[in-house]
Parts: sequence; structure tokens; C-alpha cells
Amino acid sequence: MKKVELRMKEEIKYLTIKKLIETNGNKKRAAIKLNCSVRSIDRMIAGYKAKGKEFFIHGNRGRVPVKALPVELKDEIEQLYLSKYYDCNYTVFTEFLAERENIFVSIDEVRVLLRDKYILSPRSHKSTRKRLRKQLLEEQKRAKTKSEKENIQANIVAIEDAHPRQPRCQYFGEEIQMDACIHLWFGNTKTTLHAAIDDATGNLLALYFDDQETLNGYYNITKQILLEFGIPYKFKTDKRTVFEYKRKGSSLLEEDTFTQFAYACSQLGIQLETSSVPEFKPRIERAFQTLQQRLPQELRLAGITTIEQANQFLVNYIKKFNKQFALCINHTKSVFEKQLDEKKINLTLAVLTKRIIDKGHSIKFNNKYYRLVNRLNTPIYFNHGTTCIVIKSFDHQLYATVNDTVFALEEIPEVQAVSENFDEIVETKPKKIYIPPMTHPWKKKLFEDFIEKQEHRLENVS
Repeated sequence: MKKVELRMKEEIKYLTIKKLIETNGNKKRAAIKLNCSVRSIDRMIAGYKAKGKEFFIHGNRGRVPVKALPVELKDEIEQLYLSKYYDCNYTVFTEFLAERENIFVSIDEVRVLLRDKYILSPRSHKSTRKRLRKQLLEEQKRAKTKSEKENIQANIVAIEDAHPRQPRCQYFGEEIQMDACIHLWFGNTKTTLHAAIDDATGNLLALYFDDQETLNGYYNITKQILLEFGIPYKFKTDKRTVFEYKRKGSSLLEEDTFTQFAYACSQLGIQLETSSVPEFKPRIERAFQTLQQRLPQELRLAGITTIEQANQFLVNYIKKFNKQFALCINHTKSVFEKQLDEKKINLTLAVLTKRIIDKGHSIKFNNKYYRLVNRLNTPIYFNHGTTCIVIKSFDHQLYATVNDTVFALEEIPEVQAVSENFDEIVETKPKKIYIPPMTHPWKKKLFEDFIEKQEHRLENVS
């Protein structure tokens, strides 16, 4: 005779109906106990008399649900995650399945499928990790071989802490949070991603890769913002690295990156606030969490191997990111001021430093000697000891100011390019060169006053 095994609820129904028939009991009391109608009790009595204990087995037991994923598709999804999308969270993985593999499943289906295999997302919650770890420990006790125990333990992953919430600003461009993140974004070498995000809308305004966290990286994302949107009201940045007052062990003004960036912001009318506390700028900190879970996979699947390729890729990726995660920009609530042309931006995002004219009527800058020339390319000579300010613009043009007059810098080669005695000299008219007018505040007095204020502020902080 075939043995019939019932589950707990099925067993309760069976025993209740059996006792009801054997004792000729009250049907209404049985209906109250089973939380059903008297009509259902009559149906179960008839079924018990016809089939016995087997009648109480649920009809769907052992059947595959109509909407269940085929076993072959489950295996394909699992293999895709383990081999190709191993560093994606469940949401990103589901999106990639639809975009790249033409497999359309829900996030819940992916979550259940992978968690049943103890494959955890890099973004697993702490409670989920604890619960699954408890299950894994129980399975480890039942495991017979060492390899089984090691495979079970390898499925547990770490979780990152979330940053605290804070209310958004009211206006677009009111507060721009900037920071840089060193990470293995692509290839085998860690690089630094500089980013800027608007606090009011959560829109990424600029991204730029560099080898390290540098002034050049922050100048690049600032230029992107100025060209695309205009001048914002405030920057919030990190002062622990590139924005510290001076690099340790260096007295060169051009390496005082905080002063250089702060002076550029001052001339643009942008407020600059710095802090080493992550909670000071949670919007950009949270954005980096999202970028770390998405951007490396995008770069890897796109075959990106160099910084140049990565920066080119970021142009379109910013639009994709904002479309998915940012709020719509309300231009009627924008506080960005008028946009600048690229030439003026290049002159504003400059590195300024002081130099002394030597006895050879030249200055030394970056281990090279330069002389000052006017618009007609005619050298201008100043007395030994004259102080000037060297300006290296964002597009690497070199200028110098003396007595509030701007000159171009011409490199003095170590060896003449043409010999006056043995080479044919072709006479040419002096070529005019571009020298910007003194509209930009490159005046020595203004720059020195700004430096003095920075030093005074540092003394008050310390």
C-alpha cells in the first residue's frame, strides 16, 4: 500500500475530518476549527470517504508553476552573473540582462534565484548577511567534505555603511559638492575619478579621470560646469588632500593647490567651503557608492583601458546616470549665473606664482628660462630683482605680469635653432601674439592680499 505523507495543514484537516466521521461530531464546530464553511466540510467528508488520506494532498504539489522560469534559463542567469556580471548588484544585473542579453526578468526573480544559491549582492543588507550566514553555518555542520565548507563560506560578502540623509537645497546650482575617489575603475591600476554633483537635483554635473587627486582634475570638472551651466553659488570640497593649505615639505606657491583653486573661485564669485568630514557632503559620497557599483562594469564591458578612453566614455555616461537617478532640472529655479566663453575660463582657471627677474633679464619656471615679450614679439627687459607673477593658464599658455601689464613668456633655448654665420637667415616681420588684456585680476597686489588672507585664516583655524 502506498504511504501518504501530509504536510502540517493537510494533516490537521485529515485528522479533524477523520474524527468528525468516527464520532459523528458537529460540522459547525469542525468548520470553526478549520476556518472554513460547512459546505467545505461536506466536500472534505465526501473526499475522505472516496479517496481516504490521499484526498488531502494539495493538487498542485509537485507541479511546476506556469510562470516559473525554466531550469535552463535559471542556469543561464546564474552563469552570466558568476562569469560576466560578478561585480554587479541585483538591480544593475537585471538591467544588463535586459540591455545586453535580451533576458527580461524582474529584480525579485533574480534575487530569489541567486540567494537560493547563496550568491550575495555586493550591496547586501546587514540583516540579510546575518540571516544567510546562520543558514550557511548550519549547512557547514552538515557538510561532509572540506571543499563543500569552503564553497559555502566563500558566498558571504561584506556590506558598506550608508551615509546619513540631509535635506536638499532649494535651487539648482545653489550648492555643488565636489570630491575624488581612488578606485580600480578600469584595467589593473587604480585611478582617481573627480566628480561634481548638484545637491538640489542630484544631477552629476561633471566627471574626470586622472592618475591622482589633482588640481588639474578639479579644474577640469570646474571647466565642464562653467561651460555647460554657468557659475554656481557655492562649492563644497574636501580639504584632506588636494585642498589642504600647503603640501607638506613644499614652499612653492604653485604647489599650494588650495590657494590656487580658492583664488579662481574668488574671481568667479563662487563661495568655497571645505571640510574633512564625510557628512559635510553626503550627496557626492553617496554618488560614489552608486558609481563604484555601476561604472567599473560599464567601463569593463566597453573595453576601456586608458584614461583618455575613460574620459571620452564619461561624456555619455553622465547623461545615462542622470536619467536614471537624478531629479529633473527646473531651470526656473536655477541660480547659475551667465556662462563664460572658453577663452576666459582658461585664463581664470590658472596657476599663479611669483618669480624674480634675474641678471639675464629672464625668469626660471619649471626648470626652463623665459623672457618677457610684448604683442609684437619684442623682448622687454626689466631690472634684476623685479618681481612678476607667472600665469599658467588652463590650456598651458604662459604669461607674466609686471606693474599690472601682461606679457607673454618666450622660452630661451639652450642652443640656437639657426646659426647667424652658417645658416641662411630669412627676414620676417615680427609676428603678433595674443596677450589678454588686464581684465582678469592678475594684479600682484590683489594676489598678495588674497594669500595673506589665506595665511591669516589658517592661523585662526590652528
